[in-house]
Amino acid sequence: MTITGVLGFPRMGPHRELKTAMEAYWKDGDEAALLSVASGLRKANWRLQQAHGIGHIPSNDFSLYDHVLDTICMTGAVPKRFGEMAGEIDLSTYYAMARGAQDGKRDVQAMEMTKWFDTNYHYIVPEFAPHMPFRLASLKALREFEEAAALGIHTRPVLLGPISFLRLGKSTVEGFDPLSLLDDLLPVYEEVLSRLSAAGADWVQIDEPCLALDLDEKALAAYGPAYARLAKAAPAVKLLCATYFGALPGGSLDALFALPVAGVHLDFVRGAEQADEVLAKLPGDKLLSAGLIDGRNIWRSDLNAALLFAEHAQTLLGAERLILAPSCSLLHAPYSLEAEKKLDPELKSWMAFATEKLDELHVLLAGLVKGRAAIEADLDANAAIFQARARSPRLRNEKVEARLKDVTARSMTRRSPFEARIKAQAARYALPPLPTTTIGSFPQTSEVRKARASLRKGQLSQTAYDEFMRAEIEKAVRLQEDLGIDVLVHGEFERTDMVEYFGEQLDGFAFTSNGWVQSYGSRCVKPPVIYGAVSRPEPMTVLWSRYAQSLTKRPMKGMLTGPVTILQWSFVRNDQPRERTCREIALAIRDEVCDLEAAGLGMIQIDEPALREGLPLRRKDWPAYLKWAGECFRLSVSAVRDETQIHTHMCYSEFNDIIEAIAALDADVISIETSRSRMELLDAFVNFAYPNDIGPGVYDIHSPRVPDRKEMSALLKRALQRLPAERLWVNPDCGLKTRGWPETEQALREMVEAAKDMRAAIR
Repeated sequence: MTITGVLGFPRMGPHRELKTAMEAYWKDGDEAALLSVASGLRKANWRLQQAHGIGHIPSNDFSLYDHVLDTICMTGAVPKRFGEMAGEIDLSTYYAMARGAQDGKRDVQAMEMTKWFDTNYHYIVPEFAPHMPFRLASLKALREFEEAAALGIHTRPVLLGPISFLRLGKSTVEGFDPLSLLDDLLPVYEEVLSRLSAAGADWVQIDEPCLALDLDEKALAAYGPAYARLAKAAPAVKLLCATYFGALPGGSLDALFALPVAGVHLDFVRGAEQADEVLAKLPGDKLLSAGLIDGRNIWRSDLNAALLFAEHAQTLLGAERLILAPSCSLLHAPYSLEAEKKLDPELKSWMAFATEKLDELHVLLAGLVKGRAAIEADLDANAAIFQARARSPRLRNEKVEARLKDVTARSMTRRSPFEARIKAQAARYALPPLPTTTIGSFPQTSEVRKARASLRKGQLSQTAYDEFMRAEIEKAVRLQEDLGIDVLVHGEFERTDMVEYFGEQLDGFAFTSNGWVQSYGSRCVKPPVIYGAVSRPEPMTVLWSRYAQSLTKRPMKGMLTGPVTILQWSFVRNDQPRERTCREIALAIRDEVCDLEAAGLGMIQIDEPALREGLPLRRKDWPAYLKWAGECFRLSVSAVRDETQIHTHMCYSEFNDIIEAIAALDADVISIETSRSRMELLDAFVNFAYPNDIGPGVYDIHSPRVPDRKEMSALLKRALQRLPAERLWVNPDCGLKTRGWPETEQALREMVEAAKDMRAAIR
């Protein structure tokens, strides 16, 4: 009969237990304690899914940092700088690849990190070179299957597919195509499948998310021969090839259906328009895992609509050829609504986290197996929730409607072109060549976090909290002055998160207590929930920014998060176009920009690290997105005077294919992450002849290692070989929130000295 299946489940645990354990290991090196917590979380996830009647429960979806990094280890694709080893990849090497290392054994930079398709999850980028050797260097997939089996739970192991693995990596040699390594890579996958088969696995899920991209003929042609080898390696194992995040191009869908696999998974939430075609074309020898429950958002599913599709699919395919599933891994959803004791009851009734999505699958399955009458009460309750949400007055705001109608092209254009603005700004600030600055945040110490928590609990008065924050800001300002930094920041000590902080002060947003999702490694974020019309009741950052500027004669940047990033890093209402919601946010940010300028802040940074992340997977959809995303950014900044300098920041993205859209933002200064790639990402700006100023990051803030002055100088030399000094700024890759004060002070001191060295060299 029809069953349910899950592609992956949240790793962090209901209360971020894995985060705590990881960070403890990085501090004290207690590997056994970390592995014990990890084992407990896996066990709890499997048993939870078993209790919900999930037919295909995943294993090897868990990770101690990142599933792509796990695949790097499985295949032995470890860059040589991390050392040679004959056996399995050890945990210290694993984390050195993820975070870099600077200890008695190693002083090595981390591997690059970038966004997982159009999500806010970051993966470690594999590095590939000609004649690269592969070997089975991690038995994690086998061990976790056996671990579940020992609990009496039969699982469906999950592997990142070989072609997507190669496509998601980077070449270390210009012009080299990693796909040419496929024949050398496949023996590792064949061995893994053979071992899983011997251990009793009957299904293995192989994720090929790159099928949702616009692949060339060479890549598409590689799938057939590769999967023929995989199917032959373990004939007793049925392969489920899974793809998600959108509808597939026609060639990709045909290639998927031609594979010698027993089943396919497709996303019918983001790829709903392809559902009828899939049902009509699905070969008779394959079952369909239908992604009907949204794995990317927190809203309840329309169970009546999902059941209608499931009934139709079961009629066409037969019960034995259908699996009901979420659209993608539930990695991107918070763990459970159970911990949300303070969430507004009405809003909470509209939501479903990962655990509740298992409930939705259970209801759908019951409807198919037992008939609609068996779940009539569930369907009626679900329909009532959707009707109540549609009628709720919380969704609309007449003033916001009126402002949107008043937006014109002039509202999205600066008063003068960049050439005129930069002259006015240079006259106002008289900065030295290669001016130094930071991206915004400074270390969030335990004392800072304790003060915020105490304020929220009522244990600290607002007056005492404000005094504490003023003291922290003043210490940061004095340190920056002492270090010789040219353009200062206030440190953002009052902010929990660069999106949450703003959402808490905007109408139309709601917040969870425990709605954490993994962003990378141990870094978790708690996305705000945008449920209604967005507006700004009052200024959000002016108080602290004005105070910080009053402490110094040097320029102080006002720090804001841009509208596209607030949109991308929130759980967004799904009852209106995302473009409209983004414009509402842009108008709120525009008001804040104007108030900062009026308060004397002459430099304002509006960060848009998620601009590239929001790019649709299919190129045909890019122009529309880039148009409205760029308009929203310009709408937020274009009311200021010429002498007010607008900065923006982007990180962990490939810029080559959207460089025109980035230039169209018309920010006066853009800072970007470039240190892990050793300035390679700067080439996109050079080749395009990017017209405005650029601050390429000279050290990696996501690594605990502190680069010295010589290392940063070398990166600056690379930048100066590409761009003239008068166009360059000097800054870290990103904000310093996650770092400690000693390493921050040391690194910034080295950065300033490196800038001074380069100034002397170019005179």
